[in-house]
Amino acid sequence: MAPLTKAARQARIAELLEARPVASQTELGRLLAGSGVAVTQATVSRDLDELGAVKVRTPAGMAYALPPEGQPRPGTAEAVDARLGRLLEELLVSVEATGDLVVLRTPPGGAHLLGSALDRAGLPDVAGTVAGDDTVLLITRSTASAVCTTLAERLLRLAEGRPLGEHQ
Repeated sequence: MAPLTKAARQARIAELLEARPVASQTELGRLLAGSGVAVTQATVSRDLDELGAVKVRTPAGMAYALPPEGQPRPGTAEAVDARLGRLLEELLVSVEATGDLVVLRTPPGGAHLLGSALDRAGLPDVAGTVAGDDTVLLITRSTASAVCTTLAERLLRLAEGRPLGEHQ
């Protein structure tokens, strides 16, 4: 029998996510309860965040997935950058710099997840984000259009899996 510790709970979450597609925190909470681990939705949310879980597109729809072994530890700057890169690769449909704004398009339902990752990344040129269903609006700290163009190009490079320092 496993102890009811945070580490044991997170290990059980990892087992569940590897065993089957889990589409929501509510579903994960029910699966945990079914295996004798009673948790609140807030605890599930924190655990998923600490484990570095992200929603990815699967043949069955969107589902939570954990980063592969050997990936950066969740919470580090490297992990935040890696998560942003993964989400951009999965979700970015288009990026457009327009004036002092950057508009990112995603598949329906993907904008909130991408907007949250952009907020957590703490990009120095970004004052904030607004996310709808399929659009993320990045508001930059500068009104110079060159800043937006450079930011859009950086995000596009990440989406293509290229390092930020690499040139075309």
